[in-house]
Amino acid sequence: MNTTPDGRPIPPAHADERAMLEAWLDFHRATLALKCSGLKDDQLRLAAASPSSITLLGLVQHMAEVERNWFQRVFAGMTVPPVFGEGNPDGFALQSERGLDEATAAWQAEVARGRELIADASLDDSGHLSEQDAGHVGDQGVSLRWIMVHMIEEYARHNGHADLIREQVDGVTGA
Repeated sequence: MNTTPDGRPIPPAHADERAMLEAWLDFHRATLALKCSGLKDDQLRLAAASPSSITLLGLVQHMAEVERNWFQRVFAGMTVPPVFGEGNPDGFALQSERGLDEATAAWQAEVARGRELIADASLDDSGHLSEQDAGHVGDQGVSLRWIMVHMIEEYARHNGHADLIREQVDGVTGA
């Protein structure tokens, strides 16, 4: 697999659907990690796009929770608590003692667990949404294909947030 100059994996121009979805998801995961690299703890905690309180560290924590939700809860039907505790169900809240290393380790563990759970699954296999969430989607069942496309969308949207925050923090743009 080819990589960008900054080390992110370039999704293949030609591949089957599963390989393409996995490659784009990995690209966006690597993009979020890149946006957080080389910063000090106080910079990772800076909410730079007023009035939003979103921070780069909060985005890493949030994506750990998103990974857990879609692959463990929805797809695999598991009952698991929020990654960072019941009082932080979306992962955005920061704690002074938790820095990027710990948040990244949790996020990477969730990514790895999600990969395990879908490794032998078909893109047509379905997970199940709660009744409340199904109201937004229009169906209680969602295919692994739908989940993977949604995950790519979720990362892409939050990577846009990360772009703006990083530029405000230290002027770094791109990627």
